[in-house]
Amino acid sequence: MTGAGPGAGHPATADVGAGAADRAKTGVSRPAADRARSVGVEIQDDGLARVTLRRGQAGNAIDLETARGLLDAARACERAAVRAVLLTGEGKSFCVGGDLGEFSRLSGEALEKHLVAVTDALHDALRTFASIDAPMVAAVQGAVAGAGIGLAAAADVTLAADNVTFTAAYTGVGYSPDAGVSWRLPRLVGPKRAVELLLTNRRVPAAEAATIGLVSRVVAFGELAAEAERTAEALRRGPTSAFGATRRLVASGQTADLTRHLDEEARALAAAAASDEGREGVAAFLDKRGPDFTRIPSRS
Repeated sequence: MTGAGPGAGHPATADVGAGAADRAKTGVSRPAADRARSVGVEIQDDGLARVTLRRGQAGNAIDLETARGLLDAARACERAAVRAVLLTGEGKSFCVGGDLGEFSRLSGEALEKHLVAVTDALHDALRTFASIDAPMVAAVQGAVAGAGIGLAAAADVTLAADNVTFTAAYTGVGYSPDAGVSWRLPRLVGPKRAVELLLTNRRVPAAEAATIGLVSRVVAFGELAAEAERTAEALRRGPTSAFGATRRLVASGQTADLTRHLDEEARALAAAAASDEGREGVAAFLDKRGPDFTRIPSRS
């Protein structure tokens, strides 16, 4: 979880909002209306969902409320059957990892229980985002550390500003990874490089992140928001069910043997071809026009 510690080169961040100390002691969450102040979700009528980390003054460090806010946002996207998700973070940094300020107020069994609560919510959010058909675009800037890497890596398209720096940070404070970092990082950059990054906590600048496959591409900081919007909008107009099938095939293909995976591809293709999306796509191709997938309801 942590990325806001010495390994990341960032000071421990304090929690925000009244009652933070009491909440850290008890592990009791505030109502969803309060969690919305940590994570915002806006779902447009056209199916584009904007999920925003709102603790910019704290580097969008993930405390219990933020983790539960992300889960609320993921469930809202699931219920609304959105067509695309755009994940951003307010302020200078996308996400510096776990909130060490909150964690440091606890110790022993209380700390263990608190971190289980944080990771349970965060991991449920990641599982939910991964389970829906809607693809996710993440726009990242500034410092990205610890669980922030997990959030960035969970996106299908990760756009990085040219000022971004990635740092694993976990072992720098004596922690081990969470947020799927130890699962996704080896798949993105290879196991040898992943272990090196996790053990040494060295900083990875934007250009290297793109070269090793940690991000999709790098854009100028001033163009990040607009490019992320354009990318998310293009995906929103696409064949959502086919996107979902494609995402699942790529994920399962990491561990399935070839014979089994070929069978899964055949079944998925047949279902896609027979679907409303498939029929619209082929009809548009034959009619020499652009397909209109947005008229077909998403089933995310």
